[in-house]
Amino acid sequence: MSIKTVLITGAAGFLGSHLCDRFIKEGYQVIGMDNFITGDKKNITHLQKHANFSFIKHDVTEYIKIEGDVDYILHFASPASPIDYLKIPIQTLKVGSLGTHNLLGLAKAKEARLLIASTSEVYGDPLVHPQTEAYYGNVNTIGPRGVYDEAKRFQESITMAYNRFHGLETRIVRIFNTYGPRMRLNDGRVIPAFMGQALRGEDLTIFGDGLQTRSFCYVDDQVEGIYRLLLSDYSLPVNIGNPHEITIKDFAEEIIKLTGTTQKVIFKDLPVDDPMQRQPDISLAKKILDWEPKIGRAEGMKITFDYFKSLSSDALYKSEHKDFSSYNNK
Repeated sequence: MSIKTVLITGAAGFLGSHLCDRFIKEGYQVIGMDNFITGDKKNITHLQKHANFSFIKHDVTEYIKIEGDVDYILHFASPASPIDYLKIPIQTLKVGSLGTHNLLGLAKAKEARLLIASTSEVYGDPLVHPQTEAYYGNVNTIGPRGVYDEAKRFQESITMAYNRFHGLETRIVRIFNTYGPRMRLNDGRVIPAFMGQALRGEDLTIFGDGLQTRSFCYVDDQVEGIYRLLLSDYSLPVNIGNPHEITIKDFAEEIIKLTGTTQKVIFKDLPVDDPMQRQPDISLAKKILDWEPKIGRAEGMKITFDYFKSLSSDALYKSEHKDFSSYNNK
């Protein structure tokens, strides 16, 4: 039986690099693609000499040419943190629209199955809790976060159009808050922000009153859900995340306890359109994928904190976005 080939865009990013690892482990030929706008070469250095891994530096918003057969495509190229998509809003919109269009065209030409990385942000600041795939969302199209939210909503729409009009095999994963090794300390999301502040001896910054909730999924669980969805026969969106909800205030206290630090928590104004609740309903994933998260928050956070502790002091303190730490508790 011939080895199947998978193209993973955003391969040098947090989730993309873990997906490369998983598909290498499963015996696939993996082609990684990234333009390093937000990705990091270090995330895939360990794969560079692997016989089943190759890499192409490329911006997916430009025409994509791949030699040979491609069986699967996973589109994970996109800024995913608020710091990034507020800094590069046009690129964020383009990678969700032009990039997705290019990859749909490639999938059609190669007769490949395409899985796109959508997000819980398509639900906006939800009026339904927990969020099911049937909920249409509450999104401000012209707000500062709209560049990311609407890019992902358009991505879902054009993917389903190709599925229905061209009969293309497509999959859509709606990813909820995910964490683990290889997250960037300065990317503005709450876990690296809190852990970075703790390691630097700074007070932990909460935006708003801290009563907003999030649900955190460890990266290995997320990758398992994505892998199962790709190989399933289900083409509509599926939530993949951990339904165990916690307030940001309580989470900050967990981080202080985990890190053994004595910092206090400080509060700042809540940014525009920051969602007050985020919790996935994973009933569909349980039913069609036989999937649910296995790794508890205490275990996952310890692994993640040990990873951040292992970084050099230069990496710990080097942050051009330091003033935006924990920007929106995403």
